[in-house]
Amino acid sequence: MFNFKITTKDKKTKARSGILKTPHGVIHTPAFVPVSTKGALRGLSFEDAKKYGADVFMVNTYHLFHNSRYKIIKKFGGLHKYLKINFPLMTDSGGFQVFSLGFAREHGVGKIFSFFPGETKNSGKIKESKTSKNKNLVKIYDDGVEFRDPISGTKLNLTPELSMKIQADLGADLIFTFDECTSPLSDYAYTKKSLLRTNKWAIKSLSAFEKYDKKKQALFGIVQGGEWKDLRKESARFIGSLPFFGIGIGGSLGKSKKDMRRILDFTLPLLPEEKPKHLLGIGEVEDIFNGVERGIDLFDCVIPTRLARHGTAFTHEGKMNLKNSGFLKDKNPIDKNCLCRVCKIYSRSYVSHLLREKEIYGIMLLTEHNLAFMLNLMKEIRRAIKENYFLKIKRHILSYLL
Repeated sequence: MFNFKITTKDKKTKARSGILKTPHGVIHTPAFVPVSTKGALRGLSFEDAKKYGADVFMVNTYHLFHNSRYKIIKKFGGLHKYLKINFPLMTDSGGFQVFSLGFAREHGVGKIFSFFPGETKNSGKIKESKTSKNKNLVKIYDDGVEFRDPISGTKLNLTPELSMKIQADLGADLIFTFDECTSPLSDYAYTKKSLLRTNKWAIKSLSAFEKYDKKKQALFGIVQGGEWKDLRKESARFIGSLPFFGIGIGGSLGKSKKDMRRILDFTLPLLPEEKPKHLLGIGEVEDIFNGVERGIDLFDCVIPTRLARHGTAFTHEGKMNLKNSGFLKDKNPIDKNCLCRVCKIYSRSYVSHLLREKEIYGIMLLTEHNLAFMLNLMKEIRRAIKENYFLKIKRHILSYLL
């Protein structure tokens, strides 16, 4: 039921397009995977996102685990029946929350807006300090992780075996091994220790996965190793040697975008070419182009929906904060080059008015536009690979955005 076929390779780069078949449909790669954290996109239906070109959606395991909601979903027959959709789905393993509820709080760093600590607001990131008053809510052991709920104080334990069981109960098509997503501020010694533990968890995840129906789910392993070349290579060789359907690239990717490109350059060549590669939690336009150029097939990120909630739109002129009062008299659409429903009907003025008045509909319109922008971008990238002008479109689009 699962198959990945590379259909076209770019002649000048390692970019490739392909078809990933799952029991619930086909995913055209390279693909952007919208994140529906708790089983819903924030501001847009799955069906509408599908119309704009979304082939697959990501649901977060931890957020359906800490409240035991996965048990209810299992009784409904899994996520597809619970959400009433027949599209391919992914679930992560809970490994990202090991970071987001742990060192992300302690170190004051994050993986989305401020993933690279040294960058500033001018680059679309939020500069962060290396210290934080937030308490680390995670304890990591050799056999798993203990989470402490920030509100109730309740302790929850998640292991590779339990992560596999939860993901089997949820029933997503593509699932991931349990791992530790390390912090960009973790030192070499800690990252090496974490990598050895994550490798053990990969074996345990594979062993547990053997109990479940492989006709319904396919398992991705995850490469870790932080920013260190020797650790990334060690992880890539180890994970690449195991019988995973696909490979995820996770964890800290350094302290700059240059670091991320460098890490991908020495990691990807060591992975089996025929397997789909997923760059976890990365979704800026520049990063997508750089990832595709190096052979990445899948990206997931909350950026389009999160930016929308903060009033920011993706456009061919760069990011645009429509909360600014200067847009209140602007009769233009959000993006003159966008063909989404929002840009066809509404003005920047109207959307800005809604946002400034804190009307939910403003966020919904921006969410629809941002996702449409990202999904159309992926269509353009796939077309460019097929017709051999990938570098041309990369230079063209990034010249406007950067």
